[in-house]
Amino acid sequence: MSIDPIQARPRLSLKDHKSDLINVERRLLLRGGLSLGAVSLLSGCSISDNEGIERALGAISRFNDRVQAVLFSGTRLAPTYTAAEITPDFPFNAYYPESKVRVIDGATWKLALAGRIADKTPWTLDALRTLPQESQITRHICVEGWSAIGQWAGVPFRTFLERIGADTKAAYVGFTCGDDYRSSIDMATALHPQTILALDYAGAPLPPKYGFPVKLRIPTKLGFKNPKHIMAITVTNDHPGGYWEDQGYNWFSGS
Repeated sequence: MSIDPIQARPRLSLKDHKSDLINVERRLLLRGGLSLGAVSLLSGCSISDNEGIERALGAISRFNDRVQAVLFSGTRLAPTYTAAEITPDFPFNAYYPESKVRVIDGATWKLALAGRIADKTPWTLDALRTLPQESQITRHICVEGWSAIGQWAGVPFRTFLERIGADTKAAYVGFTCGDDYRSSIDMATALHPQTILALDYAGAPLPPKYGFPVKLRIPTKLGFKNPKHIMAITVTNDHPGGYWEDQGYNWFSGS
């Protein structure tokens, strides 16, 4: 008697994919990311390969992006703190060890502009410092579970976008960096009053480990959405993705 190979195939569920779930916990169970309840909805699914898991979780993550975008408020501010609450020796964070920090020559650095921008003239550090500057003491929240409070100062990003004639009706702003990092944000976050192009930390120019010459500081987003060593900015309607985002991390990632 022959045996149907499909019936003989073992029925697999998410419990058979322990390693995949560990990945999920790191990539998608973020604050503001995929909920445990959403994972539980998948627990009864019969999945026989990684592709099935990725497809299901990707759909949930995209849905989560849409929900977070609807809930986001351009007027709701992240908490601010006093100088006494600043974390001593603010931690270094990147996808590489501190020994590999990129050192960029500020004298020759120029910020390139592309996409839906009227004036694409590159900007120098001196030129950026002629624009209005703001300071903030806010909390950096890392996807790895730690947080720290720091003092950042620089150009309000809305001011910069308006100065260069950026299309603020466009969907996204993308960033490419001197350490080969990439990230992108929605335009509503770009225009938020606390989003700044940070030039200084604790009253002095950014040290290399904190992102010299320019870092995007967004206290309404998780830390990996705050790119450092920014070399180019693109305003676009095409989804730019990002270094971690392309690996499955929740794209919106509000804090």
